[in-house]
Amino acid sequence: MKRFTFLIFTVLVLTILTACGGNKEETDEVLPLEVDFIVPESIEVGETVELKAEVMYGDDIETDAEVNFEVWESGDEDNSDMLEAENNGDGTYTAEYTFEHEGVFEMYAHTDAQHLHTMPKKEVTVGEGGEQ
Repeated sequence: MKRFTFLIFTVLVLTILTACGGNKEETDEVLPLEVDFIVPESIEVGETVELKAEVMYGDDIETDAEVNFEVWESGDEDNSDMLEAENNGDGTYTAEYTFEHEGVFEMYAHTDAQHLHTMPKKEVTVGEGGEQ
C-alpha cells in the first residue's frame, strides 16, 4: 500500500510541475546588447568633445539604458573620470568631456540595459599624443 501511495503522489507532483512549466511563454530569449561608442578620431588640447553611445537591444533601439563614460590617460586607469551620460530619448546617450593636455586616452562606455552590462572601449589621441 505504501508503494501505491508513493506512486500516486509522485505522478501527482510531476503532473503539477509539468502543467506549471507548460504555461511559461518563450519570451525569455536574451538578445544582444550592442553599443556603438562614437568618439572623434583625434582631439585638440582644451577641446570639449561629445562622447556618444548608440544602444540597441536586439533589433530595437534601447531608450531605457544607463550609460556612464569612464575616461583616463593610457597607463593611469586608477585616475579616471566618470561621466553620467544624458539619455536623449532616442537610443543615444551623450556627455561632454574636455581634454586638458596631450596624451593617449582610453575610455569605456559602461552600459546597463535589460539586465545586461557591456563596456565597449575606445582610444583617442589628444594633440600629438606626447607628454605635457
